[in-house]
Amino acid sequence: MRTLVTRDEARADLFDYIEVFYNRSRRHSTLGYKSPVQFLQHWITTQHEPKLAA
Repeated sequence: MRTLVTRDEARADLFDYIEVFYNRSRRHSTLGYKSPVQFLQHWITTQHEPKLAA
């Protein structure tokens, strides 16, 4: 843990935690309970799979 000297440092650390770590790792119900990173990885891999004709 580090000591924050100013409020701006505290705000920057909080922003980094929320935007960089938390929002990218938490599961979202609208994404099928996957994290945004998991959802994106799944989407990318399914875009490269061959489409079967119906």
